[in-house]
Amino acid sequence: MELLTLFLLACGLAMDAFAVSITSGLSINQLKFEHAFKIAFAFGLFQAIMPVIGWLIGLGLRDWLMAIDHWIAFGTLSFIGGRMIYEATRGGCTIKVIDALDLKVLFFLSVATSIDALIVGVGFAFLQILITCSVIIIGLITFVISFLGVFLGHRFGCLFKDKAEIVGGLVLIVIGTKILIEHLMGMA
Repeated sequence: MELLTLFLLACGLAMDAFAVSITSGLSINQLKFEHAFKIAFAFGLFQAIMPVIGWLIGLGLRDWLMAIDHWIAFGTLSFIGGRMIYEATRGGCTIKVIDALDLKVLFFLSVATSIDALIVGVGFAFLQILITCSVIIIGLITFVISFLGVFLGHRFGCLFKDKAEIVGGLVLIVIGTKILIEHLMGMA
């Protein structure tokens, strides 16, 4: 996978975490550097771990599904991206007050925002991606984007949340389409 494609994929995957980071920043009254670091670290860590789990699952299924792997990648990324766009456009800005600094809450938020990364990890097994480099990039980008999201949320609230989800969804759909086209062009 090209570095630019991996970077865009990581940004797309990080948009759920970015949106939750904005909400978290909005709900923290006395925001400190440590708060943003804690939230961003958790999101980045889970975004890095989940593709590895998905990759391991995918390795077990790779031989069975190799003939349709490009369709799986396209379908999965398009579904995730479409869902992100749908959720961002279906309503106004609703901020649920959460305590993102509570470890249990942070754990569940981290898992919830990284489920997409688990599914992408399955696709990595089919595409024979170098998993170590990929998860480091995904984790670091998610960390940076989430860290910034906490401060942006604290400062600007609803202004960015839905737009970030829409952009992230579009990026995932474009990457899925690119994978499909490259595979189909390679078969011609």
